[in-house]
Amino acid sequence: MTETSLTVAVIDPSRARAAILEEGLRAAGVGRVVIIPDTADLTERVTALKPDVVVIHLESPSRDILEQMSGVSRQVERPVAMFVDRSDTTMMQAAVDAGISAYVVDGLRAERIKSILDIAILRFNAFARLQRELTEARGELADRKLIERAKGILMSMKGLTEDEAYKQLRRKAMNEKRKIADIARAIVTTADLLG
Repeated sequence: MTETSLTVAVIDPSRARAAILEEGLRAAGVGRVVIIPDTADLTERVTALKPDVVVIHLESPSRDILEQMSGVSRQVERPVAMFVDRSDTTMMQAAVDAGISAYVVDGLRAERIKSILDIAILRFNAFARLQRELTEARGELADRKLIERAKGILMSMKGLTEDEAYKQLRRKAMNEKRKIADIARAIVTTADLLG
């Protein structure tokens, strides 16, 4: 995605700071910058806008703002860069927990915005990739457990060895052009229903 195709939502109650952010973003080649001057109905407004990146600037973040940003980060699934004038370790940790991709204290300068935006996008993408991999790994583990349980049912009901039970599962899956886990799920569900 090129910078000119990016839409960036800038959330800042201060018109002067918002102007600095907008100037830095435009200088970085960002095609569309939308200023949101307050945090009322923030999640809904950002969801409707569908920006590629969210940039928020505050003097000092509050728990309420961080909760809203957490909702934005989860619901909109976009990188969020937060600029603050003051912070402490507790607020930094809360920002990380809220899914903020870049948290910059006392660093709002137009010439830095592009690099901070780039790192926010990269960090967000890396985190999203890790989340997908974790979800896939959990799914594979659940499938393995299901297949093991189905093999146990087949071994018990038909007097098969473990290898024979697996071959039967695999053969049924191939014949029906389905995944082994789907066949295993059907066997386990049937066994549960029959008691």
